[in-house]
Amino acid sequence: MEAVLKINNVSKTFGSKKVVSNVSFEVYAGEVFGFLGPNGAGKTTTIKMIMGFLGIDEGQVYINGYNLRKNYEKAMSDIGGIVENPEMYKDLSGRVNLNMYARTHDGVTKERIEDVINIVGMQNRINEKVKKYSLGMKQRCGLAQAILHKPKLLILDEPTNGLDPVGIRELRDLLKKLAHEDNIAVFVSSHMLSEMELMCDRVGIINNGKLLYVKPIKELIEDATGAPVHRFFVEPATRALELLKPNYEKLIRAAFVDAVDIAVERKDVPPIAKLLVSNDISLYSIFKLENSLEDAFISITGGGNPIA
Repeated sequence: MEAVLKINNVSKTFGSKKVVSNVSFEVYAGEVFGFLGPNGAGKTTTIKMIMGFLGIDEGQVYINGYNLRKNYEKAMSDIGGIVENPEMYKDLSGRVNLNMYARTHDGVTKERIEDVINIVGMQNRINEKVKKYSLGMKQRCGLAQAILHKPKLLILDEPTNGLDPVGIRELRDLLKKLAHEDNIAVFVSSHMLSEMELMCDRVGIINNGKLLYVKPIKELIEDATGAPVHRFFVEPATRALELLKPNYEKLIRAAFVDAVDIAVERKDVPPIAKLLVSNDISLYSIFKLENSLEDAFISITGGGNPIA
């Protein structure tokens, strides 16, 4: 795959504190890459360096092969982005905003403007003033603006802020389409881990300025959370718990009035079921609990800080 964004040993220091330390990763064309970290982890600082808002103390950033420090204009010409809320002239229509933005880039035709309006689904509202738009429509118009010049890399920092569930789903589907069908490298940062799990192909997790993991979603969850948790619905649960403790105490994750959760692989489920039934415990069902990106995040970072 083509690496559109390359981060090589990037560091940033404020005063005596090194807030980003030797961070390296790549983002490829055709994928949605999620960037996660607790508050103060160095996530926002890294994003600002990629977008040219902050200088880089050490290391290199390459965008579509161009060194950000040595070929700033060429590197930035391949980036589109929204940081929190898109900036537009509220008393002008969405179309006028797009026309004005198009003049800042070479080769943006009227046909391209119409294309992006259709891509983001704003064709019925594009001629209205921006101040009449809902937050979701502003995000759509901002996204149209960000992809107008056909960037190779799209960077979105907290793009779902303030959106309702329908708007979040629509944005998620749109970003996946831009990545998987239009071959754009989409780089997304968000505190909504459930959405990131549905949206992203790979994620990177940063904590205390250091990059801890960069892996596909499924692989990250499996590696970070260990054996899957199986819920055994039993009666009586108290006696089942006593029976399981001698061999499985360290693997028991929770106990309820009618169930016991045990972290074991699939091959270990039948022996546990046999043990329960052979000791006159009524076993009604067994359910595998799915681990989530949130579980993996907490396992990797140790929790404790708000996610951002």
